[in-house]
Amino acid sequence: METVLNENNKKNKFKIFRTSAIVCMLAAVLSLAGCGASGNKNSGSSSSAGDKVIAKSENVPRISVSQFFANIGKNTGIYKIIHNETPEEAALAAEQAEIVEHQKELQALQAAEDMKAHPVEGWKKLFMLAIGFLIVYLGAVKGFEPLLLIPIGFGTILVNIPGAGMGDAPDGMLHIIYSAGVGNEFFPMLIFMGIGAMTDFGPLIANPKMALLGGAAQLGVFATLFGVAVMNFIPGIDYTMLQASAIAIIGGADGPTSIYVSGKLCPDMMAVIAVAAYSYMALVPMIQPPIMKLLTTKKERQIKMKQLRPVSKAERVLFPLMLLVVTILLLPPAAPLIGMLAFGNFIKEAGCVQRLSKTVENELMNIVSILLSLGVGSQMTPEKIMNMNALGIIVLGLLAFCIATMGGLIMAKVMNLFLKDKINPLIGSAGVSAVPMAARVANKVGMSEDPTNFLLMHAMGPNVSGVIGTAIAAGVFIATYGL
Repeated sequence: METVLNENNKKNKFKIFRTSAIVCMLAAVLSLAGCGASGNKNSGSSSSAGDKVIAKSENVPRISVSQFFANIGKNTGIYKIIHNETPEEAALAAEQAEIVEHQKELQALQAAEDMKAHPVEGWKKLFMLAIGFLIVYLGAVKGFEPLLLIPIGFGTILVNIPGAGMGDAPDGMLHIIYSAGVGNEFFPMLIFMGIGAMTDFGPLIANPKMALLGGAAQLGVFATLFGVAVMNFIPGIDYTMLQASAIAIIGGADGPTSIYVSGKLCPDMMAVIAVAAYSYMALVPMIQPPIMKLLTTKKERQIKMKQLRPVSKAERVLFPLMLLVVTILLLPPAAPLIGMLAFGNFIKEAGCVQRLSKTVENELMNIVSILLSLGVGSQMTPEKIMNMNALGIIVLGLLAFCIATMGGLIMAKVMNLFLKDKINPLIGSAGVSAVPMAARVANKVGMSEDPTNFLLMHAMGPNVSGVIGTAIAAGVFIATYGL
């Protein structure tokens, strides 16, 4: 029996290594090929490693620690309720909004001019068509998030068909889909509403301490910001803090939130950020187990937790309302995400609008998932994907996801130092937002050590709190830069 298990472990490790190597080599080929074809037109962006000027960072404000807390404080609902906005403040806010919209228009015009000046070579489109078919293969044959990767793959194929014009403005079908809901917050909001209707907050309500594990998993999100600073010293890579914030959200393994934040902070990088986020969500069963086994002992993985207490209907109904109220008072920039999550969960738990709940959970969720994924795939064009910044996003996204997993595991071990009833550290890995896949992985690893140790419901607590935590992290980034 042990021999069979060892052989299976070796095979799994080989699969992990092979998949990781393929992803890294593919990213390197895409990025280096794009850079080699584009020449050295940005070579003057820096004079030395010590005084590098980041492209497009001229209008990104420098935020000190004191200014960070000041911005967060001014964006709380409490401050906005008790503070009467002066005409000068209203004019300044309107001016800033106009500047942001003007920058987006300039970026769109610049991209159009670059396309005219440097038309995409045919081999690049052919290469992206191959990438599209590869994504479809991974979803349909390998079973990696097929509901997402198959439409993303077809979007990639359709937008790169020479002469088809499906992604061209203003009448291309994929362009219409992207403009209608992906390039703004519409589709991500509907996805969060569907997630709320599908989510059971009972395990978190029964054991509120699990929220600490979901919070600890956000370590990957914020640690990635430091990784961006290091990556900027690599020739050919330039990330502003707005881009860094959007990239960091990948660490939460939350596709809709990644799309939402990138749409707010750096729409030009939405495609590769969204694809990286959904890809790492799909690879949760391969990425997390080695980290889980590395940071825990066999004895810890065999810890059995007490059965959760029953949660009353009143608690289930009140929880989304209380979550929404707290968000309104403390972090309104996160209210769009958490508000839709709370709405979806409330109509599920209230029980008096089952038609709405079932529609949101099934038909609406399926339709929006198709449109959102096609829209994301429509952004998989050579000029957006084949560059060094795209390679950096793939690397940083993987780093963020690994650190997030480690953060939850380490927090669980720290909590065990103070708890009488020990918790299994494996459930800490479920603090990322991949619901319910991360919880299933924690349960599977636990059962591989002890087939009678069922951790699924315990792991759902950190899992759903991770969804909330990533939405809060997104709100913090948006509030920091006043967008």
